[in-house]
Order: sequence, then C-alpha cells, then structure tokens
Amino acid sequence: MLEKLISIVAEQLNVEEELVNPETDFRKDLGADSLDLFELVSALEEEYEVEIPSEELEKLNTVQAVADYLEEKGSWK
Repeated sequence: MLEKLISIVAEQLNVEEELVNPETDFRKDLGADSLDLFELVSALEEEYEVEIPSEELEKLNTVQAVADYLEEKGSWK
C-alpha cells in the first residue's frame, strides 16, 4: 500500500522512488511547490477516489501524513 503511494509521489514530483519514504516532506525534502502539490493531490484523489479539501493540504506535508489521511477516510487500497 505504502509502495503505491510512494510510486505516485515519485512520479508526480519527478523524483526517484529511492528519495521517497514515509517521513519525506514534499516541500523540504523534494522541493515541491504549490503547483506540484496541486498536481499530486489531483493524482491522489483520482487513484484513491477521495476528495482532499484544500484546508487539509497544510497538514499533509509528508508521505506518512497522506497515508494516515487516506486510511482515516477509508480510501486506502
């Protein structure tokens, strides 16, 4: 499950999967900007069939935070 999320993050942010782990911070570690994060959220919403409100984005700054959010929403597959 986490492997799929890491794969999506790496693809969307155009980085090697080896650079992505649960503690990876999208902005600090991968240099993601607002547009990168918007595209990442769009891909996650499509893959996991969930809507991620913009007010939640501030909290979702690491891979693990996204995984926890998806699990909480019952969208983790």
